[in-house]
Amino acid sequence: MKRENLKELGLSEDVIDKVMTMNGEDINAAKTKATELEETNKSLTEQITNRDKDLKKLQKQVKDNDGLSDQLKDLQAQYKQDTTKLNEQLSQTKLSNAINQSLTQNKVRNTKAAKALLNMDDIKLDEQGNLIGLDEQVKSLKKSDAYLFDEGSKQTYEPKNGDPTGDNEAQTMTNIFTKGLVNNDNN
Repeated sequence: MKRENLKELGLSEDVIDKVMTMNGEDINAAKTKATELEETNKSLTEQITNRDKDLKKLQKQVKDNDGLSDQLKDLQAQYKQDTTKLNEQLSQTKLSNAINQSLTQNKVRNTKAAKALLNMDDIKLDEQGNLIGLDEQVKSLKKSDAYLFDEGSKQTYEPKNGDPTGDNEAQTMTNIFTKGLVNNDNN
């Protein structure tokens, strides 16, 4: 989807911006899901390859039952450890992608910089895949480091005659001070 196509349809800039934002969120969600699936696929493929190698090795070494039983126990322990490691990696990937997506929805300009300011130990995913502990930290970041967030355009501040209060007291003081210096230099 391109802005030009939406302009040709006669849509206003505001509507185009909203459509592009919604489209961007959908694209980010799809990218997140694709990344998770790629990680899972890669890990599972590695596990299957390793297990096939181990089974071939076992078939060659089948000489006595006791040795086979010991090797089987060792392999079962290693598979359990590998499965645990895979699940941890997958959980970490899901958490990272969920955080990135949430930060994008909160209009963070630089997710890497924002993530560096987060306490990752306090952020968790519940069973339904919802983030716990991120919203409070984002609210705090919006107060302490507002420059990280794109809050849209704001009205420009234009003080009268360079004086934010609107009266010209600062200019009067400058003139008095400047005249005093000029008079002192002439003496």
